[in-house]
Amino acid sequence: MSFKEKRVRESGRAPQRALRVSLLAMMVASGIAQAADSSNTEQTLTVDASASSDAQEQAAKDYSVPVTRAGTKMALTARDIPQSVSIVSKQRMQDQQLQSLNDVLSNTTGIKGVSGDMDRTNYYSRGFIIDNYMIDGIPTAFASRWNLGDAQTDMALYERVEVVRGATGLLTGPGNPSAAINMVRKHADSKEFTGNLEASYGSWDKQRYVADLSAPLSPEGNVRGRVVAGYEDKNSFIERYGFEKKFIYGVVDADLTDKTKLSVGYEFTQVNTDSPMWGGSPRWYTDGSQVKLRRGYNTSTDWAYNDKENKKVFINLQQNFDNGWNITLNGTHNEMFLDSKQLYIDGYVNKDSGLLVNQYDPSYAYDAVGGTGYNTGKRKVDSVDAFASGPYEMFGRQHELMFGVNYSRQDNKYYSAWTNISPDQLGNFYDYNGNYPESDWNPRTPASDTQLVRQKSAYLATRITLADPLHAILGARYTNWNRQGLTTRQEENNITPYGGLIWDFYDNWSAYASYTSVFQPQDSQDASGQFLNPVIGKNYEAGVKSDWLNSRLTTSVSIFRTELDNAPVSTGTYTASGNEIFEGKNGVVSRGVEFEVNGALTDNWQMTFGGTTYVAEDRDGENYNSQLPRTSFNLFTSYRLPMLDQLTLGGGVNWQSKTYKDITGPEGVGTWRARQGSYALVDLFARYDVTKNVTLQANLNNLFDKEYDENVGNGGIVYGTPRNFSVTASYRF
Repeated sequence: MSFKEKRVRESGRAPQRALRVSLLAMMVASGIAQAADSSNTEQTLTVDASASSDAQEQAAKDYSVPVTRAGTKMALTARDIPQSVSIVSKQRMQDQQLQSLNDVLSNTTGIKGVSGDMDRTNYYSRGFIIDNYMIDGIPTAFASRWNLGDAQTDMALYERVEVVRGATGLLTGPGNPSAAINMVRKHADSKEFTGNLEASYGSWDKQRYVADLSAPLSPEGNVRGRVVAGYEDKNSFIERYGFEKKFIYGVVDADLTDKTKLSVGYEFTQVNTDSPMWGGSPRWYTDGSQVKLRRGYNTSTDWAYNDKENKKVFINLQQNFDNGWNITLNGTHNEMFLDSKQLYIDGYVNKDSGLLVNQYDPSYAYDAVGGTGYNTGKRKVDSVDAFASGPYEMFGRQHELMFGVNYSRQDNKYYSAWTNISPDQLGNFYDYNGNYPESDWNPRTPASDTQLVRQKSAYLATRITLADPLHAILGARYTNWNRQGLTTRQEENNITPYGGLIWDFYDNWSAYASYTSVFQPQDSQDASGQFLNPVIGKNYEAGVKSDWLNSRLTTSVSIFRTELDNAPVSTGTYTASGNEIFEGKNGVVSRGVEFEVNGALTDNWQMTFGGTTYVAEDRDGENYNSQLPRTSFNLFTSYRLPMLDQLTLGGGVNWQSKTYKDITGPEGVGTWRARQGSYALVDLFARYDVTKNVTLQANLNNLFDKEYDENVGNGGIVYGTPRNFSVTASYRF
């Protein structure tokens, strides 16, 4: 059964015109230099417990944060972490209206999303898929195939998102050398009754309402509570598609003593979609040319739906000691439920007759132009993490040590029923408008993804002061990883070393270098149905960082090189049961350059400007994951007008280079290439403070209505969102 009653919606229709946009690179160096010159009075991070409320309020409006545990679990400034780090703060999420995890990652330096359809997105960095996600530093499971709503994770529940690019085995254990994403939850920090109420309306009848309330639960304020609740409902430029999300989050923070803090919380999210498109619309004609459909075209049917529920409970205990040491205990239990009936079309279109042709070799059992699926499932994840950190003295200098243990258990249970769609059943594709009858479903059976994964880890790192300007971070993580499937079993043991060197060579400037190994068990299977051997490799990085205005502005430039063996590559062929066959490639190398400027240029001017350019090739010189852009830039800025300080204006641009993917066409046709040219997306926003407590904000996205494909080479076409707007009213008290 579904979690909701089906709703009848009017379809949104996207405009059909598209404009070509050519944008020159934006020069910001002069503004940065001017801000730097004004910050010479203080270049080191200071923490003042008696800081004025005005200063605290100003810090809350910054795009940067002064201290983070990203990368090492030690509380450090971004400049002291020997890896590339990006922070997306609460203020930036508000300015840019980044309301979901997909919104955040799509606007983060060095991150590229590839959308399988409207609701499922995989994210990549430096040429490799991102498979490490954390909440409050605890690794958590994300899945794209079964669309458990991960990409729709709502940012109203989180204070900020931290991204560490490159290999992050010290924090996460197994994983690709791409990036680790950490979402930091909101907490009940206020000893007074405060809150924020927000309502917005936008394109395709989008409505969104969020309430964020905090209050003391004891007379002294040592026990506090916070509740965040929201509702979102919208149509889409995709015909017949409808989206609904409900969420509520509650947390109680208690100061048991002046050095002991306990946090307990609960989160519930429900995401329901009507007529969701599964896998995009057909890309190819049988002659190798690409199908041109309107952006709003939807292959889905009126009976299709995809419903998800997510329930989380968590507990956190922090104990501080007089000697500067602290102990943190984290535990979480997460259950996600899936109920889905969908239809997909993946055949080639005969340009003359409109009939679809099977895109797979006729010898395969999978001889169809599409299918229907009835999928249900449950993913249950239990995680416990405990670590301690603090200073110690040796050889007359002070150093810092961090060590901990982690255990996680992920139980995936999925059940599916499938039916194939033949060319005769679908009929003329030119006449198809989602009018396909619901299948007479067979009994659901366990899917191949049903499995139990356990991970046990112990980790340690130390920050050693070699000299006043020279620090080393050394560490390692031991991981025991076990996976048990329906017919398979795997167990791997690995030690992941980590090393970094930071040299504070001038005032607020540092140079760094780091190394870590790569280890990642695989889900990809070979022709015999066996899992590929784990990905192994090495990750090197070096760079220069600086911070200004007491760490309110951070800058970084880095170079990186990653070397991998057993990297999975699709062969373009399938097993008799229709599973895609992969092979492991040795000698895959990704090398490139990244930069980022993030934070306050002045008290009135905030900016994030970052970019990456890299090359990823296998041993034969062939591009690896060529569907990903090799160069991309992200810029977003906001400016509060001094002469009219109630008004804030801003905007940004995301640009990426061209992408392509070669596929093998039907027998005798040869190789076809899917292409997406370089493009830029321009966004604008304005906010006006009507009173001290009431604000109005307007956002305009994709200003020039650029038409682009978010799924180059991976099956069907998935068009990006056309020009759209939103207006938001908020009341803060």
